Amino acid sequence: MRVIIIGAGPAGISAALYARRGGAEVTVAAKGSGALSGAEWVENYYGFAEPVSGAELERQGIAGAKRLGVGFEEDEIVAVRPMDTGRGFLVEGVRRSYEGDAVIFAAGARRGTLSLPGIREFEGRGVSFCASCDAFFYRGKKVAVIGAGAYALHEARILLPHAAHVCLLSNGVPPAIKIPNEIAAESRRIARIEGERRVRRVVFADGTEMEADGVFIAIGTPGATELAQKLGILLNDGKIVVDEHMATNVPGVYAAGDCTGGLLQIAKAVYEGAEAGLAVLRYLQN
Repeated sequence: MRVIIIGAGPAGISAALYARRGGAEVTVAAKGSGALSGAEWVENYYGFAEPVSGAELERQGIAGAKRLGVGFEEDEIVAVRPMDTGRGFLVEGVRRSYEGDAVIFAAGARRGTLSLPGIREFEGRGVSFCASCDAFFYRGKKVAVIGAGAYALHEARILLPHAAHVCLLSNGVPPAIKIPNEIAAESRRIARIEGERRVRRVVFADGTEMEADGVFIAIGTPGATELAQKLGILLNDGKIVVDEHMATNVPGVYAAGDCTGGLLQIAKAVYEGAEAGLAVLRYLQN
């Protein structure tokens, strides 16, 4: 029984503890610290008489999971897809890929944000957050991917077999990855996205324009909702839809924590992680 958990926050670690204690082989994959580490003080959490820093609470949680034999991989996960055999899932990271019989999304809410005129206006009409979902609609067309890291490059590569031209726009910052020759690159700062009923162009800060039939947003590291959407998991108002046992509509895939919405508190994340960890054991045992 192999379980891959994406995210090392309270929900992910709680899920790891319960799944591991139930006998599963558990790997937690995450890139760096989560939102908890940025909390200066946590004052309302059970078991701590005095305030504890978010970083210390995170450290203790991870240490407890490691004591039980949970494996940890520092990696940026860019995609999750079913195995070609039809059983289990392939979790694709920048460093390597991981195979699991079940997956738990616990990577928090959407991280890739960009305040740019035209994104909200044209979302669903040329602006997309999911290349694997929408690449088919841009066959023979010109598309752009906004982003400067491994996630943006991953999305651009998905678009290559479909689009006539793919350009990665790093929006004023040097790309953090090596861009292959088949993908164009542009580092100028973006001013806005324009069009009529659909996206037609990207306008740069210097006033020049680039034709584009579609613009894909891939800023930073993908959160749980972006990864789930690529797998065909149902979302509601940007949150992953789960049942009372934290199961999604895709068998073998669960979600817990901020990515499911509701009360954005540590206690809620820990509960949902525990429920997901137990539910995934029942799924694998049956």
